[in-house]
Amino acid sequence: MRTLKDVHVGETVKVVKLHGTGAVKRRIMDMGITRGAEIYVRKVAPLGDPVEVNVRGYELTVRRADAEMVEIAE
Repeated sequence: MRTLKDVHVGETVKVVKLHGTGAVKRRIMDMGITRGAEIYVRKVAPLGDPVEVNVRGYELTVRRADAEMVEIAE
């Protein structure tokens, strides 16, 4: 299983499934990261946290712990 935290800068991936429960999953979905959404990874901070992505036409910064809950396909 490959997650959003494993993606390298410059890659575009598609969301397959969201893991997690309750408020955490709801917050991720409210940010626009839902099944089928395409995500382009723009930048990764020097220590790997956070990750800056483009999703649904806007820029978003996601913590590494939240990125680990997003299962992706190439």
